[in-house]
Amino acid sequence: MRRIIYSYMLLAGVLFTSCEDLLDAPNKSDIDGSAVFSIEALADAAVMGIHQSFSETNSYRGRYLAYFGVNNDCEIYNNTGMDNVATHQEGSLISYSATPTNTYMNTDNNVWGKLYEGIERANKGLYEMEHNGDLTNQNIRQLYGELLALRAYIYFDLVKAFGDIPARFEPISSETLYLAKSERMEILNRIMADLLLAQDYLGWPNENNYTKSPERVSKAFAKGLRARIALFAAGYSQHPDGIRYNIEDAAQRQEMYRIAQQECVDVIQKGSNILGSFEDNFRQLCGEQEQAGLESLFELPFSSGRGRVIFTWGVRHQKADQWTGLARGGANGPMPTLFYDYDPEDVRRNITCVPYWWSNEDVSVKEPNKCYGGWSFGKVRFEWLNRRVTSTNDDGMNWQVMRYADIFLIAAEATNELDGPAAAQQYLKPILDRSYPAAKATSILNSAAASKDAFFNEIVDQRMFEFAGEALRKVDLIRWNLLGTKMAEAKAKMTRLMNREGEYADLPAKIYYNEGLDAASNDADTYYIYGLEHGDTDAMGEELINQGTLTMSKTWAQPTSDSEIATVTKFINQLYVNDPDTRQFWPIWQVFIDSSNGMLTNDYNY
Repeated sequence: MRRIIYSYMLLAGVLFTSCEDLLDAPNKSDIDGSAVFSIEALADAAVMGIHQSFSETNSYRGRYLAYFGVNNDCEIYNNTGMDNVATHQEGSLISYSATPTNTYMNTDNNVWGKLYEGIERANKGLYEMEHNGDLTNQNIRQLYGELLALRAYIYFDLVKAFGDIPARFEPISSETLYLAKSERMEILNRIMADLLLAQDYLGWPNENNYTKSPERVSKAFAKGLRARIALFAAGYSQHPDGIRYNIEDAAQRQEMYRIAQQECVDVIQKGSNILGSFEDNFRQLCGEQEQAGLESLFELPFSSGRGRVIFTWGVRHQKADQWTGLARGGANGPMPTLFYDYDPEDVRRNITCVPYWWSNEDVSVKEPNKCYGGWSFGKVRFEWLNRRVTSTNDDGMNWQVMRYADIFLIAAEATNELDGPAAAQQYLKPILDRSYPAAKATSILNSAAASKDAFFNEIVDQRMFEFAGEALRKVDLIRWNLLGTKMAEAKAKMTRLMNREGEYADLPAKIYYNEGLDAASNDADTYYIYGLEHGDTDAMGEELINQGTLTMSKTWAQPTSDSEIATVTKFINQLYVNDPDTRQFWPIWQVFIDSSNGMLTNDYNY
């Protein structure tokens, strides 16, 4: 599938050859529309042209997926070498201190420009298909639905990152070249209507040749995306006049919850996907099975020479080794406190939070991470790939946009809001059942069902435990109006961990581990570190070393020297510079402000 997609992208490059082409009126296409959209392969290539916009270095590949959503209360940027995070080109993007002139973003080919390029490609494709395509042909209908859904996906990501933005749903003409920003609900209402329309054209997973892979848009994903947008619309976010509901009218907010509920119930009742085990989903993702009908609802496809998903969100490798072409991975990682937020029996904990990296001494050595700036997410790993990575900067891992677990948790949240916890618990139960021992899952569900507030608080926790490392958390916190509160709590918890105070007071001073590991045992499940759990003691750790069970120890969480304390304190303070609730969005980069003919300005304290 990936080779086919790459070929489509090359063909799409013929169809969309230059920035100037984007300014052409609809009837000035380089290839006559009736010729393009009467031929399925070319129509498909035009759809894949949007994916080409995703995969550019400064688009999703190296900017949006790398920096959007980090930092929050469970995901943190791991760089400890920033002297001043507020002026660091990358650090400022994640520490709520970005400026319009950020040198990493302020280029005309950056994520703002590339996403609007994708929108323009969708607009032109939709125009041509509506005027020249055969929308009675089932395959052409599928492609038309994909264009609608992909445009909606891009617009929602722009709103999440920038707030209010220009709305353009027709190909650019001389009259519409420069547009002011539209209020976000205007855009959200439009793309929700588009997603509803798209469902009439899209097939369910495995219903047609296109939807046999989660790399293509299906009806299940369109419904899930519409539900995700509806929850955002029903919640809070920062506006030019402050943080408030996106929809002031309470009855209209309830309607958004009804939409989210119904869309997810539709997917669940259809039964086109299966939940499976938590670990299996990520092993299948890394194994590049690309089989529709499993947990994965939609993935952004990257060819083997593109994409930095493991590079950014995977387990850290300190040097080039048998899996990678260079040292990489672990750019973003879990907050060190996240490990302790999980119940020790939650199967998601040890998959999500990896307390080691592959060292630079030998490929068979795993070195325990520090208590700051070193933990890795383990959902995606070079070790789980079925191939060697040959690119110098890219791993070719797909980005999993949505999985079936989100359908259940959105249904649970929306149903609790509308009908209360008794009705909602049926949708939370499958997530708990696959995460905890049976008795504990039942206990958590019963506690959550005690009240609407208790159920909501459990949803807040379970979405963190389920999706940490998938860049969903920041937007969840924003829509719940919990971003500033949770970020302040995160700093306080990190400080208590550093000082071994409060809930971290019973942790030992050291961790104990083996220096080496057989190279064939390339999995976290085979590597043992003592000293991470509550109740572990230094006395037992020393005994394990004396017995020869473990061989090494080192001070872990509590810095002792002034320089160590300063380093850890700096890392904690890098979580945010400004109050996150005053900087929920990135600014529009100055290059786009300057080229807007005076139509665009920045809000949100920029």
